[in-house]
Amino acid sequence: MDFSAIIPALPGLADGLLMTFQLMVLGVLGGVALGTVLALMRLSHNPLLSKAAGIYVNYFRSIPLLLVITWFYFAVPFLLRAITGEDTPVGAFTSCLVAFMMFEAAYFCEIVRAGIQAIPKGQMGAAQALGMTYGQSMRLIILPQAFRKMTPLLLQQSIILFQDTSLVYTVGLMDFLNAARSRGDIIGQPHEFLIFAGLVYFSVSFIASQLVKLLQKRLAV
Repeated sequence: MDFSAIIPALPGLADGLLMTFQLMVLGVLGGVALGTVLALMRLSHNPLLSKAAGIYVNYFRSIPLLLVITWFYFAVPFLLRAITGEDTPVGAFTSCLVAFMMFEAAYFCEIVRAGIQAIPKGQMGAAQALGMTYGQSMRLIILPQAFRKMTPLLLQQSIILFQDTSLVYTVGLMDFLNAARSRGDIIGQPHEFLIFAGLVYFSVSFIASQLVKLLQKRLAV
């Protein structure tokens, strides 16, 4: 084993790692936003909204992420062409980001729904008794407390997403793992670069997990 070739390759690997973090952060933000909407739909008294959200969540939680990435890589340009009537070029980054948002929203939905249900129902009644609408009650009273409770779970799911970003190699996106694999193949040292990539994934995930545990203790009520 000779790891000396990794040092000159660090700038290129850093670019791949930056791509991985961009996918993770944007995927989490979009997934949480869409997941919150889905959670409110699932808790709605409107059976159509509740059923539609339930079908969405159950569907995306029943198929592998790799399949979703592949689907959206081919589906996003097709849908844009159907809407605009023109061939709109869509890069691998955009299609993968859409796939992550749509897929992770199903998981974030259940986390948000559990967080909302953990808040005593009396608080909603008290807010409405003060003259607040349902939207105001959710935005000002329920959701802030719910997000406090579910922040550790949201971060844990974010760590999982960080690891899952490695699946974008299937569509040729140069994330950290793909950059390490490609560089190793070019130099003729694939094992060393893959071991280094594994150590980086482990280090980031382990440190983030420890921070989540500390945060969980800090936020405990």
